[in-house]
Amino acid sequence: MSAPDHREDAFALGTAAQGTRAEPTSEASLLGAFAALVQRDLRLAARGRADAVTSLVFFVIVASLFPLGIGADLKVLRDIGPGVVWVAALLASLLALPRLFVADYADGTLEQLLLVPQPLSVLALAKVLAHWLTTGLPLVLLSPLLGLQYGLSAEAIGMLVVALLLGTPTLSLIGAIGAALTLGLRGGNVLTALLVLPLNAPVLIFGAGAVSALMAGLATTAQLSLLGAMLALSLALVPWALATSLRIACE
Repeated sequence: MSAPDHREDAFALGTAAQGTRAEPTSEASLLGAFAALVQRDLRLAARGRADAVTSLVFFVIVASLFPLGIGADLKVLRDIGPGVVWVAALLASLLALPRLFVADYADGTLEQLLLVPQPLSVLALAKVLAHWLTTGLPLVLLSPLLGLQYGLSAEAIGMLVVALLLGTPTLSLIGAIGAALTLGLRGGNVLTALLVLPLNAPVLIFGAGAVSALMAGLATTAQLSLLGAMLALSLALVPWALATSLRIACE
């Protein structure tokens, strides 16, 4: 994605924001702004697809190196497979976080978002959704292929996909807070990692634990319920925390 392309989209978004300033906020306009911002970020991601591909390649390489280093012991590979895939997904998601707000902060798009009548929390959630669609969802779709490398059964691979579907949105939501808090700071990428990794540890534990429990013949209801609860809690709290952090960054 070139800089002129991004500035062009930022200008279009700002023009739309000025056009709706005088209109009362309604459910229709809120949904329209949400959808427009998601489409804009998806279009920008398609132009700069190299960034998304980098995260996917990193995910595949990290998950594929472990079988090469550990050896061909199928039992060991099955035991460590769910955890390795989850760690690789976490690191790949972290790798994609810097592009979530940085470009919009640099060209003034975030300041334009502060001017629109729609809540900034909802617009920030739209950006996180677009980020997950371009990074988290592809990781989920690739996970069955990586599960085969570790000799996981069809049932275990299915549970891995379900756990990633519940867990990766939480990774994006929590990661967005770290990206917003470090926006504009020197060495922000390192600070983001230090903030996000400890907070994402429960998602990693219960996500990998769901697959391990299934392989051991145990119930997985508890792990999946906790993943769903963390996702619901993140959806309820993270948008407002993001809105506050972005307002502070733009001051």
